[in-house]
Amino acid sequence: MWGEIDPGPESSPPVSDEPVACRQPDPRGPQPDPRRPRPDPRRPRPDPQPGPRGTEPASSCSATADPSSVCAMVEVVAVSGSQVKSQQVGEAELTLTQRREELLGQYRTKPLVFLERYQAHLKPQHLSSFCHLISDPRAQYYCREVRRRAAGRSNRTRVRNQRYAALRELQREGQYFSEDQMRSREPLLYEQYIGQYLTEEQLLHCSLEAMQGGAGEERGPGGAEGGLAHLLLNSYQERLIQSRLQEEQDREEEALEEEEGEEEGLGAEGYEPTPQEKALLRDEFITLMYQRFLDGHDKDFNYSEVDGNPDYDNLDIVNRDAEEKYFDEDDEEEEEEDEEEEEEEMTVVMMS
Repeated sequence: MWGEIDPGPESSPPVSDEPVACRQPDPRGPQPDPRRPRPDPRRPRPDPQPGPRGTEPASSCSATADPSSVCAMVEVVAVSGSQVKSQQVGEAELTLTQRREELLGQYRTKPLVFLERYQAHLKPQHLSSFCHLISDPRAQYYCREVRRRAAGRSNRTRVRNQRYAALRELQREGQYFSEDQMRSREPLLYEQYIGQYLTEEQLLHCSLEAMQGGAGEERGPGGAEGGLAHLLLNSYQERLIQSRLQEEQDREEEALEEEEGEEEGLGAEGYEPTPQEKALLRDEFITLMYQRFLDGHDKDFNYSEVDGNPDYDNLDIVNRDAEEKYFDEDDEEEEEEDEEEEEEEMTVVMMS
């Protein structure tokens, strides 16, 4: 516009040809502004007020938490089936993706509440996502609970593996899990799965075997008296088994006497399973006996000799010993067959 003076270009600092170095911080630290009033050192500073329950200020740990670790933790809770959000009756269930998003939002806004609510599903490797809460006593408590449960699960797994190793050893020995021994320990279970379907001839044969036992084996210093004592002992044990069976059957009948109109099935009057069904029942009985042993329900076994015993820790050694024994038995059988063939060949040559 006429009459106005056009301002000239602003002066800029001269450009130097020398390279510009990064500005280094003052080693003396930040200098106070002389215009601001200095705080009175005698006046106490107010303590920072804590936020609402479960909300903690983000720290470097929460800001730099491994995203993969957080996602893994959220995934474990999402697939656990635990309720993650209150819903109205008839409202559609959340999809897995929606559950993940809801859980991730809860973790970011209220990590302590997240830890308290879902700590039953967490594992020790997930606790790194809560390191920014380490000063909170509540977070410390829940973290200890997570580690305690994990240690308990690990100990239970170890004990179960040790019992499995002991079971394999007893299987190789062949006596503890023989049919007679299992029948003496669980007569009612044996009767339900096997005994009630035995024929009269099979029952007579089993009774004779049970009473005679090792009477026909090589006798020791007692001679005939030792065999008679063994026979009497086995006969007494058989009577104990029958008495125990009768008591258990009576208790079972008393518990079921009020139930009427049961469907006919295994054990119903007049039912006779096929040979294939009998074989399946026998296998099921043996499996149940194995399971009872692993669960610690075998009252005749001293579990204190196995649980916590490091000799039963290495299952690979136990299995390898079983395999070596199996192959050794095969080698012995092959050697016996070779010897028999050689003897037959020599007999043929001599006869010719």
